[in-house]
Amino acid sequence: MAEKNKIKLEKSERFSIMLRSQFLQGSWNYERMQNGGWAYAIIPALKKLYPNKDDASAALKRHLEFFNTHPYIAAPILGVTLALEEERANGAPVDDAAIQGVKVGMMGPLAGIGDPVFWFTVRPILGAIAASLATSGSVVAPLFFFIFWNAIRMAFLWYTQEFGYQKGAEITKDLSGGLLQTITKGASILGMFVMGILVQRWTSINFPMIVSKVPLSKGAYVEFPKEAVNGEQLQKILGDLASGVSLTPEKVTTLQDNLNQLVPGLAALLLTFLCMWLLKKKVSPILIIFGLFAVGILGHLVGIF
Repeated sequence: MAEKNKIKLEKSERFSIMLRSQFLQGSWNYERMQNGGWAYAIIPALKKLYPNKDDASAALKRHLEFFNTHPYIAAPILGVTLALEEERANGAPVDDAAIQGVKVGMMGPLAGIGDPVFWFTVRPILGAIAASLATSGSVVAPLFFFIFWNAIRMAFLWYTQEFGYQKGAEITKDLSGGLLQTITKGASILGMFVMGILVQRWTSINFPMIVSKVPLSKGAYVEFPKEAVNGEQLQKILGDLASGVSLTPEKVTTLQDNLNQLVPGLAALLLTFLCMWLLKKKVSPILIIFGLFAVGILGHLVGIF
């Protein structure tokens, strides 16, 4: 077919398809899963590429076959499929089996990327930052999460769909390499690194049990006057406190003080490892949560926490 008569999907049309792909799971079903949302996303392209109603109907029918992958990772598959449909509409020898084969061949390997990249890395990191803003009383917290999450998500959908469209069928050759494994492993490591940092920030365990009491010498603690405190005396007391003078005539050391000198946040880290071990042993997360509640309440009653 002459280049000037070639049917080509414009960028605005491809962008419209990306927007429609937001509803990939809108008609999820147990028989063919995401096929309805996939067909809805690709309809504008089929109408443009196949002006004949019968050809468009046949194209839509082949895209109602089984499809299931991570909803965001569907974007590059959609891009490759658009390229194949465009080639077929322009006379290239691309049959139904080839198009369906590419979809099926890509949706499996790519599905494994979605969870570690989005659910276990990007969303927890943004959620952690938003939660930190919220705990400080910032009203920007929910807006931060909403804006950045959707900006990252939609940018990924658009650029990966465009990458798939530009690469066409060649992208399927990259699936046999170690690229997917590298991305998945890197995302998992980054997510664990960030969540490990947040353990110390979010998890607070205090052991108030007294280990020792050491009497302090005169001058090492604040001696409050028996009569009313005047302005000059108050100023001196505040100055002593700022310089590190104790409020009490004896130094009280708790178990938590000793732990903080050894490894700050050690108890929180060990608790995190314990929860991870229980999850690995298939213990229900709900049971772990109620167990933590019970241990915390009992520990407080007996003076351990």
